[in-house]
Amino acid sequence: MPGIRHIAHKLLPKSIVQYLQKRNKKKRKALIAEQALSGGLNAERLEQALTDMGIQKGDVLLVHAALSRMGYVEGGASTVVKSLLNVLGENGHLLMPTSSNDGRQLDFIRQNPVFDVRNTPSKMGAITEVFRQLPQVKRSLHPTESVACIGPNADDFVRGHFNAITAYQADSPFGKVIEKQGKILMIGVTFDNAGTNVHCLEDALDFPFPVYHSEIFEAQIIDYTGQKHLVKTKVHNPDMSAKRYCDYLIPIFEKEGVLTKHKIGAATCLLIDAQGMFDSLKNQLAQGRTIYGKV
Repeated sequence: MPGIRHIAHKLLPKSIVQYLQKRNKKKRKALIAEQALSGGLNAERLEQALTDMGIQKGDVLLVHAALSRMGYVEGGASTVVKSLLNVLGENGHLLMPTSSNDGRQLDFIRQNPVFDVRNTPSKMGAITEVFRQLPQVKRSLHPTESVACIGPNADDFVRGHFNAITAYQADSPFGKVIEKQGKILMIGVTFDNAGTNVHCLEDALDFPFPVYHSEIFEAQIIDYTGQKHLVKTKVHNPDMSAKRYCDYLIPIFEKEGVLTKHKIGAATCLLIDAQGMFDSLKNQLAQGRTIYGKV
């Protein structure tokens, strides 16, 4: 069943939802100011928190993060990125979604966007925008769900996204995180707003719901050499997307040992075993349960 917040956002008038969002934003700003006076988070504290939760050198780590939820961070987004890279070390792989779309995929693709891998900004938050501009980053060539990666095999992680008809197949960066026994870290966000890897199950099986829109779209991308390509892609069906309730997964994953909860500054964090999550979702589907409701 959906949580109270999820139901409220569906039922309350838009003006009330906007008022509540503004009020929460003011509370977060006040918390940031309070933490700034007390020192907040610096690189040393951040790296210690990441290590304490179980992130190790050599890990494959996909990160979704909301800087505003963390409280005061000395140095801002750059400190978060550097700390993650330091903890993972030179043999680790850090990935972040860098989608240029922060709304509905269908609305976005109908605007005929051009995705320039070097220059199109990420709409996935300040941390991802800092990350994708680092010179050593490799970014996948996908018009709606690009992913950036740093690590010795970064090219291998992003290569399979070019001209993929759907974004979450086994050869995608999301699928590679599962294949490589990687971890997913959510900082200040949850599956309801950052559950990208959940869709890997939908691409792997004959899924019982029409999660994709029936139309196949063409989009233009510009690669690292400046060459233009016309690629085909599917996008999510907004009617089905509106039915998603992903956060019901949290207590299930926690019980199964797939997910652990942590804290970084003011942000609640979820650390997830990517393969374990995929296996759990597969088992739940076998029992007739999905993020879209019962089968």
